[in-house]
Amino acid sequence: MSKLVIVESPAKAKNIKGYLGAGYDVVASMGHVRDLPAARLSVDVEHNFEPKYAIIKGKENFVRDLKKKADKADYVYLATDPDREGEAISWHLANLLDLNLSDKNRVTFNEITKTGVKKGMSAPRAIDIDLVNAQQARRILDRLIGYKLSPFVSQKIRRGLSAGRVQSVALRLVVDRENEIRAFVPEEYWSIDAKLTNPPDRKAFSAVLVEDPEGNNLKPEKKYVQSKEDADYILAQLDGAEYVVKSVKKGTRKKSPTPPFITSTLQQEASRRLSFQAKRTMKAAQELYEGVDVQGMGTVGLITYMRTDSLRISEEARAAGNAYILKTYGEKYLPAKPRYFKTRGNAQDGHEAIRPSMPNVTPDSVKASLTSDQYKIYKLVWERFIASLMEACQQETLKVEIEANGFLFNATGYSVKFDGFTALYEEKSDDTAKAAEAPLPPMKVGDVLKLRSLQGNQHFTQPPARYTEASLTKALEENGVGRPSTYVTITSTILSKEYVVRDGKQFVPTELGEAVTNLLKDKLPNIVNVKYTSKMEDDLDKIDSGAKDYIDMIRLYYDDFEAPLEKAKREMQGVKIKLKEEETDEICEKCGRKMVIKVGRFGKFLACPGYPECKNTKPLVTKTKAKCPECGGDIIEKKTKKGTSFYGCSNYPNCHFMTWDMPSDDVCPKCGKSLFRRKGNVLYCPDKEGCGFTKPVPRKK
Repeated sequence: MSKLVIVESPAKAKNIKGYLGAGYDVVASMGHVRDLPAARLSVDVEHNFEPKYAIIKGKENFVRDLKKKADKADYVYLATDPDREGEAISWHLANLLDLNLSDKNRVTFNEITKTGVKKGMSAPRAIDIDLVNAQQARRILDRLIGYKLSPFVSQKIRRGLSAGRVQSVALRLVVDRENEIRAFVPEEYWSIDAKLTNPPDRKAFSAVLVEDPEGNNLKPEKKYVQSKEDADYILAQLDGAEYVVKSVKKGTRKKSPTPPFITSTLQQEASRRLSFQAKRTMKAAQELYEGVDVQGMGTVGLITYMRTDSLRISEEARAAGNAYILKTYGEKYLPAKPRYFKTRGNAQDGHEAIRPSMPNVTPDSVKASLTSDQYKIYKLVWERFIASLMEACQQETLKVEIEANGFLFNATGYSVKFDGFTALYEEKSDDTAKAAEAPLPPMKVGDVLKLRSLQGNQHFTQPPARYTEASLTKALEENGVGRPSTYVTITSTILSKEYVVRDGKQFVPTELGEAVTNLLKDKLPNIVNVKYTSKMEDDLDKIDSGAKDYIDMIRLYYDDFEAPLEKAKREMQGVKIKLKEEETDEICEKCGRKMVIKVGRFGKFLACPGYPECKNTKPLVTKTKAKCPECGGDIIEKKTKKGTSFYGCSNYPNCHFMTWDMPSDDVCPKCGKSLFRRKGNVLYCPDKEGCGFTKPVPRKK
């Protein structure tokens, strides 16, 4: 019998074909094959929100060929990804191929290994129409809201803008945080810090003043000492004081490992530890899931499905992980009772947490077969999973109270009694303000300590930190906004629309982003209300289990959206929100004014602010400090149709110099021409006469 298996990606198709062998033809759909056409609303609002799907442009020939293959096959298996989106793709394929929706032809693979594929193929089921409807409800609601809201925002602010069910909430979080930072008024406070030793031990340790002789709490976080005068007064009272150990309290504490990764935590940890943007993280994770060619093993998927918010792991994976721990670290590193992590209440538990598909395959054993990004992500996933199964870290804590002239100082520290999971992995923290505890020397009550230094240190309370991609994803997840498959799209959209810009890792809202948020907050507050959007997500999740009818759900939220939108249109008829225009040093040659940057259908351009008296416009050119090595003209940045930067001479077409390499501010010490930077972080001289000068780019300190 001939069997046709349809998956989503060519890489996965190749790998699954290798596991299934003869008799199976495995083809890739390359994602969705049918969708709502973008040129129109494509949803019949008057007739139960019926979607008007069409084959995606450019896939007509593929669908025709697929139908021929399906007609010839004795059986067709739909093996798209194991989530809502994958279920919907299978449903669309079944409709296009005239398959019976009651047939058990849907298979899923949590991991692309021989075991995982065989397991999936052995348990075919019918398409889960509740999962399909859950995806359809989101798709239709997103289309209705986006299609009707985006033109309103564009008309009121500027052409080409977009707004949506989830992206607008994410943008509001960034804007609100910026407003908190602006409104923040720093408070001054002081800490009194001592450096002490306990002779004959010469190593100094830190102690902080926590109480005065009257019993006032002087801990720095209480901000009791508010000025230099207050600090100097205390320092004067401590002049010549003897520092004596008043009490020593020993204790123990247990530090447990963090759970294996879900989509959001993988993105957050990769950002903190590797400085990876979410898109880069998910690309490497997708490749590891779909399968890589590993020396000695063939092509194999190294991790389980990477879009998940479940913390569940299979007992087979647990047993394999435990076996590795037992063999490598010994019995004391395995907890007596297995550890189970609780998944969030609104999470989808359709498949497991992100884990290595074969826990005994260590990162180092496959490093030679992986790209740098693949190795780093696999190492993160593997270490996090193995550590989650290991015994907790046991720490001995020490708290010492030190008295001086009636003032009380505290010193705290710890030592590791048993390293447990920390022998392999510890999660990075965003809390950079938290001081690391250091080991303390042996001390007992009555010990007289030697003062090395005593000083007052000025501090100011700090505003909340701006969001990074990682912390914004965390905030969306904690607030129940968006789902694992959408986090990357959300951040990519608000960046591409220039609603926010990156400042290092931080997201800073632009004037445009703030204008969009303020408009929506004023006229359509539900659209940017975090709690409202979270409730919408929860209600949409109920469609998965059949607890809610998806048509009723769409009608409820559409009616809630349409009335305020129509009201806003009436109230703002003829109103246009004017943004502050960015002035440049470019002088209008017709009237002498400084030209400003405007945005049109085809992107940014320069225009005279004297419109309509002066209608002069010209292309926006980003000039660099470099000079053309061929004619001495200015090197300017240009863009391809896809938005990729390249650099060329401003004297084109008289000079044809062009390069993909970024120009630098440095000049060649041999010939004086501008240096350019190529891959590998190397500066080089492009002089055609054969100067040949190169030097590595100095690292930032």
